[in-house]
Amino acid sequence: MSKHTIFIGSGVALVTPFCENGVNFDALGSLIDFQIANRTDALIICGTTGEASTMPDEEHIAAIQYAVDRVAGRVPVIAGAGSNDTAHGAKLAGKIAKTGVDGLLLVTPYYNKATQRGLITHYNAFAAAADVPIILYNVPSRTGMTIEVNTMKELSKNEQFVGMKDATGNISYTAQLAAACPDIDIYSGNDDMIVPVLSLGGKGVISVLANVMPAETHDMCEKFMTGDTEGACKLQLELLDLVKALFCEVNPIPAKTALNLMGYNAGSLRLPLCEMAEDNLSTLKQAMVKHGLL
Repeated sequence: MSKHTIFIGSGVALVTPFCENGVNFDALGSLIDFQIANRTDALIICGTTGEASTMPDEEHIAAIQYAVDRVAGRVPVIAGAGSNDTAHGAKLAGKIAKTGVDGLLLVTPYYNKATQRGLITHYNAFAAAADVPIILYNVPSRTGMTIEVNTMKELSKNEQFVGMKDATGNISYTAQLAAACPDIDIYSGNDDMIVPVLSLGGKGVISVLANVMPAETHDMCEKFMTGDTEGACKLQLELLDLVKALFCEVNPIPAKTALNLMGYNAGSLRLPLCEMAEDNLSTLKQAMVKHGLL
């Protein structure tokens, strides 16, 4: 397998609409169609925003298979498959790879964490089990650990590891990563840092914001990449208040709430996530009204 770019631009970290019986597939289909109609460049299903950690394996795989079938090749589909249990996660990744996804998104092990040496072994086990391109997900605020630049450099020797979702929020780290690993595609994992990451050669964003403003998130990336840096910066700054509102509580609580307010049946949250506090809900609604979403 030769290294290649899975997507360029805005990839939506899609919520998973739940109902009493599991995944609401009709609602999921509507969300997917809404994204593609608004020029989202890739679909990330069953990631953190998709509440994958609450989904049994069968449900997880079924949601991914549905997304692959519904998208039908219109945009790349990338599936979350990370785990802190290497044996279980690699087995699950192998099954997910058979659904026809274009790639996997693998978060670092959480809670039990790992040394950098253990991390290399962990990720190579996933690669051996799933013969598809892999984007690694570095989000220390959620996992308590980071993928060090030298670790990414070592992993990049394996052609399957093609990218990183960088949610460190540390632009110095991003710069060091870009310098040390020129063959790794970097995607912003923070909606308030899309343009800064693009300015260092990033390929795009894996976005929560795109759940509610897919066209604008796409446009921000496209403007930057076609030379309209002023237009891209303008969008980045204009949307900061909405981005802040979408993270005023733990993701995906505000994003799912916003979609429900917009009339999309995004469904309920699964515990330990719960409904928004009233003051935060008011903040979210105000930002949505300002940006024409309500």
